[in-house]
Amino acid sequence: MDAIWTALALVLVFEGLLPLVAPRLWRRVFTDMLGLRDGQLRFFGLICVAVGGLMVWLLG
Repeated sequence: MDAIWTALALVLVFEGLLPLVAPRLWRRVFTDMLGLRDGQLRFFGLICVAVGGLMVWLLG
């Protein structure tokens, strides 16, 4: 269970890096993502899940 909390903490750290370091860039990226169609967002989500799953498998 500790590994899950550690993983969640790392997600929060990485998610917070871009708004901390480059808030204008983060805002622009976020605004651009709002313009994507649902299928494009789903594909992006699929790629993120696949890469994350592969990393967990390789590191585990």
